[in-house]
Amino acid sequence: MPGDATRGDGRGRRALILVENLSVPFDRRVWQECTTLRAAGWTVDVICPKGSKRDTEPEAVIDGVRIHRYPLRAATGGPAGYLREYGSALWHTMRLARRVGPVDVVHACNPPDLLFLPALWLKRHGARFVFDQHDLVPELYLSRFDRGEDLLYRGVCALERLTYRAADVVLATNESYRDVALHRGGRRPDDVFVVRSAPDTERFRPVPPEPELKRGKPHLLCYLGVMGPQDGVDYALRALAKLRDECGRTDWHAVFVGGGDTFDAMVELSRRLGLSEQVEFTGRVPDADLVRYLSTADVCLSPDPRNPLNDVSTMNKVLEYMVMGRPIVSFDLREARVSAGDAAVYAPADDEARFAELVALLLDDPEKRALMGKIGQERINGPLAWRNSQASLLAAYAAACRDDTPVSAGGPGRAGKRPRR
Repeated sequence: MPGDATRGDGRGRRALILVENLSVPFDRRVWQECTTLRAAGWTVDVICPKGSKRDTEPEAVIDGVRIHRYPLRAATGGPAGYLREYGSALWHTMRLARRVGPVDVVHACNPPDLLFLPALWLKRHGARFVFDQHDLVPELYLSRFDRGEDLLYRGVCALERLTYRAADVVLATNESYRDVALHRGGRRPDDVFVVRSAPDTERFRPVPPEPELKRGKPHLLCYLGVMGPQDGVDYALRALAKLRDECGRTDWHAVFVGGGDTFDAMVELSRRLGLSEQVEFTGRVPDADLVRYLSTADVCLSPDPRNPLNDVSTMNKVLEYMVMGRPIVSFDLREARVSAGDAAVYAPADDEARFAELVALLLDDPEKRALMGKIGQERINGPLAWRNSQASLLAAYAAACRDDTPVSAGGPGRAGKRPRR
């Protein structure tokens, strides 16, 4: 059967991946999916927004993947800003999808749960729809906007249901998301595949530590990731203030790597807490600099507070800390424990004082830090390795395409003759 995952054979088939949340290849998960499909013989196109400092070309071909990018202004001003952003993204996505032409699979990555609209148009032309659920958007809405279950919340729930209904196959990032697809989405177990995100172990390799990054202090603490309302950078900063004031520890320098909606607010909060001399904000940095910071860090921070989204989400930063062999302090979240296991220590949810105490305990115990780092690397190279996700991704594509004739075998005119499930 063409596309059989046991052979990895996508010859004669074409996939179109739709992304709105990040540019590609900056979106590492999407890029790994692209290269996996290319290695299996698929022709791959991607439609995504332009980046601000990278991925800025309107079109690019990288490692055989053709990327079509559109200008997009990030949302500001609450829900109304997101409606403007998503409307613009949908228009550009439809415009570029028409240019790409017929495909065998349209693979839409949320958020938002609106990309089922161009996917439905492509399904009418013979494509199968793979829904790659990166986030639970109803939980994301509750976590970002303190508005309760209002009309907009009911709207995003309805869009999620429509996306599940339209999809032929669903990709879930972990078992918690799979449970949502089965129970809230009403999907059959055979149609939902767990494709975990995992760091690229070829790109993320420890290098010799650089003591100068510690700015004259014995220890370096590191946060890596997006800085949005739900990401807990404010919790980390308040915990560091407690580490200084309540634990009496000033033997550390902290670096926060990344950007996002709340970046400026977090810099201001650091100033108000009197942390400006000990906390450094780098913004987004090249991978080489990121590796330098993580290779030098003594403890890495995962301060995501417990909320409806974070408790069931796999945090990419946790996985990247693990691949670099760094010990982690995290709040006690369900999927954090699934990912990190004994590579992390866990403070009760949102308990900043205990978070600070655990940082102090790890700073005083280099042997424990080394053991935790080793455990993390073993997990990333074992059960959490990308090779396992590759097999699941190809199996999902095989399930989506079963009994179909590739579009490219007969051109657009054959699309309407393909058997439906």
